[in-house]
Amino acid sequence: MTRYPKNGKGSEWTIAELNAVPNDWHGDTLSDGGGLSGEVRVGATETAIRFKYAYRWQNKVKWYQCGTYPQTNLSEIRKRRNSARELVAKGLEPTAQKKATVIALNLANQAAIDKAKKTLEAQATVQDLFDTWIKDGVSRKDGNSDLRRTFEKDVLPAIGKLALKDLTEQAVLKMYRDVISRGVQRTAILLARDLAQMMRWAEKRQPWRGLLIDGNPVALVDIMKLVSHDYVHERSRVLSPSEIKELASILLTSQAEYEASPNRRTTRRPLADESQCAIWICLSTLCRIGELLKAKWSHVDFDEATWFIPAENTKGERGKKQDQTVTLSPFALSAFTVLKKLTGETVWLFPSSKDSKQPLNEKTISKQIGDRQIMFKNRKLLKNRVNDNSLVLSNGQSGEWTPHDLRRTGATLMQELGVTLEVIDRCQNHVIAGSKVRRHYMKYDYRKEKAEAWLKLGNYLEILLKQSNVIHIKSA
Repeated sequence: MTRYPKNGKGSEWTIAELNAVPNDWHGDTLSDGGGLSGEVRVGATETAIRFKYAYRWQNKVKWYQCGTYPQTNLSEIRKRRNSARELVAKGLEPTAQKKATVIALNLANQAAIDKAKKTLEAQATVQDLFDTWIKDGVSRKDGNSDLRRTFEKDVLPAIGKLALKDLTEQAVLKMYRDVISRGVQRTAILLARDLAQMMRWAEKRQPWRGLLIDGNPVALVDIMKLVSHDYVHERSRVLSPSEIKELASILLTSQAEYEASPNRRTTRRPLADESQCAIWICLSTLCRIGELLKAKWSHVDFDEATWFIPAENTKGERGKKQDQTVTLSPFALSAFTVLKKLTGETVWLFPSSKDSKQPLNEKTISKQIGDRQIMFKNRKLLKNRVNDNSLVLSNGQSGEWTPHDLRRTGATLMQELGVTLEVIDRCQNHVIAGSKVRRHYMKYDYRKEKAEAWLKLGNYLEILLKQSNVIHIKSA
């Protein structure tokens, strides 16, 4: 039903009249004159009137929506009707023009958004790149925790706030030199490798690729030209038989001296019993220290004298890691037996001191050994530590050693004992290079040969230390 204002057909509705529209007019049409009409809609909370303008276009009646009262002011509704009527008079279709206006507005908004986005991208910093890369571009076994730690220590404080487009070769050089000046050349080399990986990732992806249009400044710096000329990239340290005996003697006597000291606060603290066990296990099994510190007691079979190392605990490329079962010589088994008395009630061979449900950090024992060689990597004397160079061997500067050097030492001793290189490689759990076809079809595991090699090495170490009346491990 079409209804008209009190003033009759052709006149306009007043605001008072619209506000007085009763609910039973729901669905009726209110004629406002000049082609404008409104449809009454009665809702749960209010009555609304949807106004539209009727016009003829190409011999058809069309409708142009002008707004809903009271959400839209009545004068604004009529203004929209008038604008539509003017467009029709000019030969323009109002609805199409409205759509075109909306499209133009959307395009303008999108252009403004794109411009703002480009402005923000142009201001993206090295920190922004790192945050994105660490989340989406790299995935390491430790959850990127070590990567995050090294970048937060050396990279981000130096160049993190720089806009990526403003990063220069000189800024990278200064950062590397600051790290090298601390006497940690190996750290600088590893840092350069990781930074290069991040930048290569960035060069392939937007928006980072666009910010590196002038080139990758990290690629311009050769870290090996910054380290000292006498730096040896690949460690070759091997403990001699006399040094192995000396090490066993040091570990034994330092404990006795500490226990006999009247003032232990001023006496060099001996290496923890657990760490001593780790030394002899690494030497006699050729394992990596990280593999040992991630081992569980469920992996050790004392009856069979074996230690199982699952692939996820080993080092290597994703998809190429492999399990390893180590046959424990009596020499190695004695160290495991002592360790069992120390930590056997926990899940891990080396539980964390802060939370026994977690393993010891992979760097802990390496740090303990390094801290007792204060000349090693120019280490500073620890607080309350009395000139602690207790684990420096008599070879002077070349006497410095790490847990990984024990793995190399054990492999070298095997070689001297006549073990073939192929078997030594397998004792070290290396993925054998060569034809993929051979690796795919030849599945013999060399378990017998590996067991013989480990036993031969263990027997040699046992005899070596007994000849000097030195025990390699004391009972817990």
